[in-house]
Amino acid sequence: MDWSARESVRAKLRLMVKRILRKYKYPPDQQENAITLVLQQAEALGEAWG
Repeated sequence: MDWSARESVRAKLRLMVKRILRKYKYPPDQQENAITLVLQQAEALGEAWG
C-alpha cells in the first residue's frame, strides 16, 4: 500500500510535524513551508524505498 496516497496517514504525519515544530519553538510564520518540505521529503523517500 502506498502511504502517500492515504490522506489519513498524511494528516497524522502533518500533525506530528506541527507538534515537533511547536515544541522546538520553530517560527510560526514559517511552519507551513517546513511542513510542506517534510511531506515532500517523506514522499520522495517512500518512492525510493518502493
